[in-house]
Amino acid sequence: MAAQSPPPPDSEMDAPGRLTAPDVARGIGRLFARNGIWCLPEMPLRNGRRADLMGVDERGRIVIVEIKVARADLLGDSKWSDYLDFCDRFFWGLAAGLDRAPLESADYRPDCCGVIVADGYDAEILRPAPLQPLAAARRKVEIERLARAAMRRHALVLDPPLAALAPIGQ
Repeated sequence: MAAQSPPPPDSEMDAPGRLTAPDVARGIGRLFARNGIWCLPEMPLRNGRRADLMGVDERGRIVIVEIKVARADLLGDSKWSDYLDFCDRFFWGLAAGLDRAPLESADYRPDCCGVIVADGYDAEILRPAPLQPLAAARRKVEIERLARAAMRRHALVLDPPLAALAPIGQ
């Protein structure tokens, strides 16, 4: 019997061999970094939703990834289309081995959604996300929000007591 590889560093795997959302996010983050897309996890949107990954490519286009690691979670997600108003490209980010067949149905709008499959080490784009350009004014607002969130997170890593000084709502 072949020895199983150890999980990626800092993995939050809840069962042996089962990928978690942070594992999938790590793989997608590596794919994106190689392609000039830098993203933040858990980015709140102005409509009250939270994008699993939200980033900006080299041309200033916004990319959102909704991560799914279980079939029930994928089939039960009826709010994913709320993300489309906040990005130029939308991807489903699926754990390797998860059945992708539901994403081909009209309910999941394959005409406007890309598909990425990932594990804790890397990812692959199986279906590119078509460009659905945001209005320039909306893109500017969202990029500024993303930049401020990234700067705040970085500052808090460097100086955790800053959290007590940040204005409410930041």
